[in-house]
Amino acid sequence: MINNRRRRPTHPGTLLAEILPASPIKNQANLAKLMGVSRRLINEIINERRPVKPDIAHRLAAVFDTTPDLWLNMQIAIDVWEAAQENHKDYQRIRERAAKIAA
Repeated sequence: MINNRRRRPTHPGTLLAEILPASPIKNQANLAKLMGVSRRLINEIINERRPVKPDIAHRLAAVFDTTPDLWLNMQIAIDVWEAAQENHKDYQRIRERAAKIAA
C-alpha cells in the first residue's frame, strides 16, 4: 500500500511540548528527573532532534498514564513518512520492477 500523506505526521515531541506545561510536572527538568533521564534528552525529543525509543515510550506512558504504543506509533508514523520522502524514487522503481515480474 502506498502512503499518499502529504503532511508530515505529528512528532511525539510536539505532543509532549503541548501537554507538559499543563501537567503537574510543568517543565522539562522536572520530567527528566521523574523519568530518570537527562534534561537534554527530553529537550531533544521536544525539539524533534531525537526519536522516541521503546524505553522512553514506556517512561512517558508511566508518567502520563498512556500506553507506550501511543508514543511509538507517533514515532513510527514519522519514520515511515520520512523514509517515503527520502526514498520515493527508489520505491517507485522497485514497484515497477515487481510489476514487470508479476506480469
